[in-house]
Amino acid sequence: MLRDQYSQPDQSPMYPWHTWFTTYSTAGQVCVQREGLVGCGVNQAANDIEDLFGLPVLGHTRVLPEAGLDNTLDRLPRAEDAPFNAFAEQHKPACLPDTRVDLLDEIYNWADGQDERCVFWLSGLAGTGKSTIARTVARRYDDRQRLAASFFFSRGGGDVGHASKFVTSIAVQLAYSVPAARQHISDAVAERSDVASQSLLRDQWQHLVLCPLSKLHESGREPQTYIIVVDALDECDSDNDIRLIVQLLAEVRLLLTGVRLRVFLTSRPEVPIRHGFGQIGDTEHKDVVLHGITPSIVDHDIATYLEHSLRIIAKECYQADDWPGAEVIRRLVQSASGLFIWAATACRFIQEGGQFVADRLRAVLKDTFSADSSSSKDSSSSEDSGTDERFEILPEQRLDSIYVTVLKGPVRKYRKQERKRWYTLIRETLGAIVLLQSPLSASSLVRLLRVPAEDVHRTLYELHSIVDVLQDPDRPVRLHHPSFRDFLVNRKRCGDDSFWVDESKLRYACRYWVEHVERSQQSITDGDVVHVFLQTHLLHWLEAMSLMEETEQCVRLLARLQALVAVGVAEAPLQVYLSALVFAPEASIVRKTFFVQVPQEVEMLSDKDTDWYACRSVLEGHWSSVAAVAFSPDGQLLASASEDRTVRVWETATGTCRSVLEGHSDAVNAVAFSSDGQLVASASDDETVRLWETATGTCRSELQGPSPYVDQLGFWLDSQVLHTNEGDMPLPSDLFSTPPLEQEEHHSQLLVEDQWVLRDTQRLLWLPFEYRTDNTAVYKDMPNCKPNYMQVHCLLRFASVGAPRLYTATASRGAILQKSAI
Repeated sequence: MLRDQYSQPDQSPMYPWHTWFTTYSTAGQVCVQREGLVGCGVNQAANDIEDLFGLPVLGHTRVLPEAGLDNTLDRLPRAEDAPFNAFAEQHKPACLPDTRVDLLDEIYNWADGQDERCVFWLSGLAGTGKSTIARTVARRYDDRQRLAASFFFSRGGGDVGHASKFVTSIAVQLAYSVPAARQHISDAVAERSDVASQSLLRDQWQHLVLCPLSKLHESGREPQTYIIVVDALDECDSDNDIRLIVQLLAEVRLLLTGVRLRVFLTSRPEVPIRHGFGQIGDTEHKDVVLHGITPSIVDHDIATYLEHSLRIIAKECYQADDWPGAEVIRRLVQSASGLFIWAATACRFIQEGGQFVADRLRAVLKDTFSADSSSSKDSSSSEDSGTDERFEILPEQRLDSIYVTVLKGPVRKYRKQERKRWYTLIRETLGAIVLLQSPLSASSLVRLLRVPAEDVHRTLYELHSIVDVLQDPDRPVRLHHPSFRDFLVNRKRCGDDSFWVDESKLRYACRYWVEHVERSQQSITDGDVVHVFLQTHLLHWLEAMSLMEETEQCVRLLARLQALVAVGVAEAPLQVYLSALVFAPEASIVRKTFFVQVPQEVEMLSDKDTDWYACRSVLEGHWSSVAAVAFSPDGQLLASASEDRTVRVWETATGTCRSVLEGHSDAVNAVAFSSDGQLVASASDDETVRLWETATGTCRSELQGPSPYVDQLGFWLDSQVLHTNEGDMPLPSDLFSTPPLEQEEHHSQLLVEDQWVLRDTQRLLWLPFEYRTDNTAVYKDMPNCKPNYMQVHCLLRFASVGAPRLYTATASRGAILQKSAI
């Protein structure tokens, strides 16, 4: 054993620590006996010992400078499937040699040249090969270490189906692709640790991409050219995000000085993208329309692809070397109609035939011939017109034809009852795949559909030519191309309801399932099917409602579900002590009276309310004083009249503004609902009274007011006459297309006029001076009398059939409404 003693002076600038230590060398390793270490330089000391002796220190892992940067970058969320070379993309092809030659040359010349346009937008119809070209471009510049980043969007692909991780994924890839930028990006993350979770997309782009790259020039480096590849931007789920991404990418040349950044972007020519590029100058982007390339060039490339793929199939399946022959290739090229996805789908379908590949090929050719014949019959041109109807078939129809061929392929070997079962399995399995916003694995689909695992696996096995299924049952199942989803959800394109996936059924189920639960007249209890559903799929349901733009309905539907919950004081009397009294406010008279009966083991330590909180919501939107408010007969809506010349209709359950009624040219002083809730009346200083449809916000009629001073309105029960403080106004006979709806309950018409409360025009109650008001809201049998300056003085309830909820509405000169429950 070799023993050395090594020491450092206390004031050595190398070490921020003071110690003596002894080293022992044995069997090629170094042990360190550390005595009295002070400070934070232990790791540095161990590193220096390893450098000094050339031997590893036991129990110490050398920390490289890059490791700290990696740890910082790990804070950024990233979409794992976004890069062109992600694991999920490993089997996706690039362009074959001698294909897309002219187009690729144009792209490479743009990327490598001095063209000032920093964005190359390649647009094309579905299936024209955009993604294959994008992968080819990304691979070329990745091999040359000039690919800065890539992001391949995919509808329904989870994190690559939206833009929330777009910028952070680009930033992480930049840190590894451009080593000089790694420290700057890491510093940016350390500076603002919340940049990924709380910042806007534009702020993320500025902080994580543009600023770090701009600093490269400060280090004295010559500007280098890097490429960012963004594929299938149209498959991002938000049109607003699409427009913003186009804008951010187009601003790169103007805002970036440290490097020359080029952006190669592909998409379908959808409106948001065309609109986005339309907002920027032509000097910032270069456009090429893929489906506008000369057909003969595209046909040559498709023929090359078919020859290559069918040559491999012939070898695998023991066909002749020249199989299937030049004439068949020509017919297949013609059937593809310029769509590479048609050719790729046809080849996969044929290849899966195994020893029956010749039969599969005949099926493709036969169905193509059937499509040609069908189109010829439907064509309006005569037989002797000299036109070839085959060329009039749209590429989309060709694509639909091959999808139908694939779906019907397995049916030929089934009997009638088996075919019916097959169609059901296809519809259920594919329906789940195309409607999900994030892809699920085969095993997850089994649990979701509640069908035998072998049914799902066998169905997917038969559909390999259109569905990408990996051997691992826990890996996500994906469509080979998004055009197949478009085909399945379009009834006209499917042509056969056996395959059609009806999205409206999903919409109906999401929107109306709560009503069906109510109609079942069953209470909700712990562990029942509704409870289990909410525990498992509440967030999924909310996501679906959001996609349907029905989010505002969720609060109301959940409130209705809450009313069905069985467990409560009525069925669990002890909750009077354990819950009702414990959570009652301290100022509650009931609590003060019975608090001694609360079990001693229950104690509320925080968040104690001092009194009941009456305010249910604050409705903000008017920009001037609110002059009047009114409830709808069912209490679900509240209308507010304002000096900003508008009337707003609000949902009482959610506080959402349903509509803004605009048309008055001066302040609106009064508002009222008709007895059936279908109309809203408003009176204004412009000396008019307007009648609006509650449901649509459409102005149905404009009446001349009886005087300029109408500040109180009310419909009589039959809604045929409008009462005002200046006299009655008969309503136009054509205002009601159908007779007024008969009310389920009869409520006397209440109105506050001067010092009286009126019931059906009869004086009922005289109000003392201090309770008189110029702002009133009436809900069924409750007038709410309120003088100026927001102070509610009284809420009166009159005997009436029914038990309405007690709501008040306070009109504020601060343009805010407070809706309270009493």
